[in-house]
Amino acid sequence: MKTTLAISMAAALLATTATVNAETLRWARSGDALTLDPHAQNEGPTHTIRHQMYEPLIIRDVTGAFEPALATDWAPSADDPNVWVFNLRQGVKFHDGADFTAEDVVFSFERAKQPNSDMKELIGSITEVRAVDDFTVEMVTDGPNPILPSNLTNLFIMDKGWTEANNTVNVQDFEGGEITFATTNANGTGPYVLQSREPDVKTVMVKNDNYWGIDQFPMEVTEIVYTPIQNAATRVAALLSGEVDFLQDMPVQDLDRVNNADGLVVKQAPQNRVIFFGMNQGADDIEADNIDGANPLADVRVRKAMSMAINRDAIRQVVMRGQSQPAGMIAPPFVNGWTEAMDSESTTDIEGAKALMAEAGYGDGFSIRLDCPNDRYVNDEAICQAAVGMLGQIGITVNLDAKPKAQHFPLITDGKTDFYMLGWGVPTYDSEYIFNFLVHGRESDIGTWNGTGFDNDDLDAKIKSLASNTDLEARNADIASIWRVVQDEQLYIPIHHQVLNWGMSEKVGIEVDPEDQPKIKYFTMN
Repeated sequence: MKTTLAISMAAALLATTATVNAETLRWARSGDALTLDPHAQNEGPTHTIRHQMYEPLIIRDVTGAFEPALATDWAPSADDPNVWVFNLRQGVKFHDGADFTAEDVVFSFERAKQPNSDMKELIGSITEVRAVDDFTVEMVTDGPNPILPSNLTNLFIMDKGWTEANNTVNVQDFEGGEITFATTNANGTGPYVLQSREPDVKTVMVKNDNYWGIDQFPMEVTEIVYTPIQNAATRVAALLSGEVDFLQDMPVQDLDRVNNADGLVVKQAPQNRVIFFGMNQGADDIEADNIDGANPLADVRVRKAMSMAINRDAIRQVVMRGQSQPAGMIAPPFVNGWTEAMDSESTTDIEGAKALMAEAGYGDGFSIRLDCPNDRYVNDEAICQAAVGMLGQIGITVNLDAKPKAQHFPLITDGKTDFYMLGWGVPTYDSEYIFNFLVHGRESDIGTWNGTGFDNDDLDAKIKSLASNTDLEARNADIASIWRVVQDEQLYIPIHHQVLNWGMSEKVGIEVDPEDQPKIKYFTMN
């Protein structure tokens, strides 16, 4: 009886201590992760949730600098310029207690190259991943790849045994609507363990007391309650009422209101992301317009006219309340290859746009559908609504179809949209990432987000050569020449560089990450 009583009292004391020391972070933003499968979708908010539970070999800290994660160091092989050597962190365990070894890295990279993987473009130059021993991995590339580490910061490592045991070796067919065990379950090495998952409702994660970095990072948050709240007013109300401690996707119209509220603060930084419109120029005819037997978007004069009709400064002032920077190219200023000259090339000229429309044979205009997300980017639907009016000034009647990102993105990747909004961040900080996904012709392992139908064999060859060009001066010259084609062909209509605003309780300590990927292990709780 005494033993039982002692155990009960000890358990009660532990429970009380845990409650006193517990720090719950109630976190909200406009949309949820699309899936927990580490390789199924290459999308920012989806990566953000995974980063709490899974880890790549390398991450970036809040300044954008490389930081060791599951690899402690990495370098090209001294014996072979086509090989990168990664030394792995020892003593790391997955959430279920299994040991992390090189076998898991080899398995994860092979999985990430599967046809359904949305991460395969990032590792397309890798021809082989091999385990030298339990804690050394070699990656063989098709020619020297000087920037390979930059491509790995969102490439998460899975436990081979767990994945096999749960019949989820194959990457989820997200576009096909498949649901697998890995869709709503997780077993990573990360700082937080998945406790419960209700897609589009709530995800709860708890501190991983066996995390390898528990003494290296603040790790002051013991529980994360993540809630997607699509409605902007509801999100802000939740922050103002204290129901939420940390809010991404702050509505720009409420910045002053939140910043002036007692106990709350708004932190701001430029984001590594551009918002733009894509146009299907590759089809002979398109379904979303009212022109039979022709595709007006196939004429570069029409594409340029559409860009000239967009008043980016008006969007910045009216829609974004000053919280954006008009863009002339689809590369953020953070990225190698960006130039101020190209980023200033988008100008508003309604009369010039009308003249181009007439010259192209569309002086009377045409109608077209614009596909837009309503829960992904800051004021995404409102930007699209503004564009509808602006394009109407040159005779283009735009029918707006806005829907959640889970329904919107497959329209692009499946080639089922002719005119669409997309935003693009560049975690590698290099133009090759943009070219691989958005400019290269669509193939099984590259160009998967290129919904424009643009396909140029010579340009594709030049894009592929960037991965193995170690002459950085020549490589940068190639990047500039590729951008010149993108600009001259008006592949996309750049709108603006997004500005990040994070709203939070004063008790939350963190600076804004330009990737918009908060990693909760860095958070402090005052």
